[in-house]
Amino acid sequence: MSRPFDLLIRDGLVVDGTARPARPADVASDAGRLTVLPPGSGAAAARVVDAGGLVVAPGFIDAHTHSDGVAILDGGRDRELVRAAVLQGVTTEICGNCGSSLFPALPERLDAMRAEAEISFGGDVGAYPDFAGFAAAHAAVPRINHLVSLVGHGTLRAGVVGPVDRPVSPAELRTMCELLDRSLAQGAAGLSSGLIYAPGTYADTGELVALAAVAARHGKPYVTHLRDEMSRVEEALEEAVEISRRSGAALHVSHHKTAGRHGWGRTARTLPRIAGLRAGGMDVTCDVYPYTAGSTALAAMLPPWANDGGLAALTARLRDPEARDRMRLAIAEGVPGWENTVGNGGWDRISVACAPRHPTAEGRTIAELAAAAAADPLDVAADLLVAERGEVTIISHSMVEEDVRRVLAAPYAVIGSDGVPKPGGRPHPRWAGTFPRVLGRYVRELGLLSLEEAVHKMTRLTAMRFGLAGRGVIRDGAHADLVVFDPAAVADRATFTEPLLPPSGVAAVIVGGIVVVRDGEETGARPGTVLTP
Repeated sequence: MSRPFDLLIRDGLVVDGTARPARPADVASDAGRLTVLPPGSGAAAARVVDAGGLVVAPGFIDAHTHSDGVAILDGGRDRELVRAAVLQGVTTEICGNCGSSLFPALPERLDAMRAEAEISFGGDVGAYPDFAGFAAAHAAVPRINHLVSLVGHGTLRAGVVGPVDRPVSPAELRTMCELLDRSLAQGAAGLSSGLIYAPGTYADTGELVALAAVAARHGKPYVTHLRDEMSRVEEALEEAVEISRRSGAALHVSHHKTAGRHGWGRTARTLPRIAGLRAGGMDVTCDVYPYTAGSTALAAMLPPWANDGGLAALTARLRDPEARDRMRLAIAEGVPGWENTVGNGGWDRISVACAPRHPTAEGRTIAELAAAAAADPLDVAADLLVAERGEVTIISHSMVEEDVRRVLAAPYAVIGSDGVPKPGGRPHPRWAGTFPRVLGRYVRELGLLSLEEAVHKMTRLTAMRFGLAGRGVIRDGAHADLVVFDPAAVADRATFTEPLLPPSGVAAVIVGGIVVVRDGEETGARPGTVLTP
């Protein structure tokens, strides 16, 4: 008689990640690998999960996070924040997005990078010379789920050139390419850019082509937050297409949206363009989150020149009345090549998510704070940034539902939360609610996607995009990362006022064959690792 399996999930309805129809089956795990068995197999196992009436799916792969440092921030002190992803079924997080990663940098730039990372992540998470150093830091603090990281172009630029608005020199670009090449060889998953953020916004197309060509040599994608997601979104998409074509790298568009009043409805043009490119043989995909609000740094609401030189230079400008007047004018009239979120929406659509020293501002819009103080909104934003030393995150209510639904329905769109798990405040609820929200609202309630299509977008399609072999699928020999949920009850509960409420309907989460969540609660197991495609 053969020995028992480590784990058996019996009597479930398997949705295997391939988009094929669901089917009854038992799923067993042994030494972290799966075996699919006939329903009612009667197989023996050390541990059994009864999945009667429940769906068994591959663990969800979050295609877009900013969770680079949360698990290593003081040993993951904020458990509610750290566990929010896995409680919704996410077994793998892909970080290093929007041009921002915790590596790489030249040794002489590491101290400066560490200071910037502390602001971005809300504490001392370190900065590392390469991917190997980053992976070692995570290995030293046991993880509940897996982590994959891209290499941030903005981090590369800051780590070689600094946070300055000027072209890179040929020697600097060669150094950036060398640092990127080393981290990709060590196991980073691709190159990301965030072209609305300093210093990424200071780069021209040629700089990005040179770096994306390095990713292409490794067979890894160029992943981009477009230079504009608002009034110039189509132009920005064409720049990304040019970078992909000239470099040879596959293209992945981050959190695709058409935001701001001048951008609403433009997914009716951007999505057919992407579909046409794919039909012509181009490897291009995107990710999307199921909300009409985004989240970013308050400093990103200012014109690019305001951030030239880094935080100290920004703070000096914010204290200067003349510089404030220039910022006010730039928002009112626009700046060529700048996205201008406030100009496309208004301060009434920008609410404070996290201001550690001013918690009474959290949850209120800049317009509301300005009205209460009888002050100009720009002055309120500037004063807040100075008082918080730049450490202010915001939520921008900038999209419309019809655009979100169009992108969700696109067959090449995968699901990513764009979660920003920063301690304190009121983070965007997408960090705790994205995947159950898709399953509850857009599958069960609205019928926008079938269950099989949605799971495919959350698992296998994402694994293929980022080269995660043997993940995102239930089949013999695949990695034993799984989620068990009730399709009739799964739903997000996180809101903008209570953003970390765990979802309903998630019965169990398994990472590497180990049960890490049972009945909505952590088991205490920490089998997660840093994955290398």
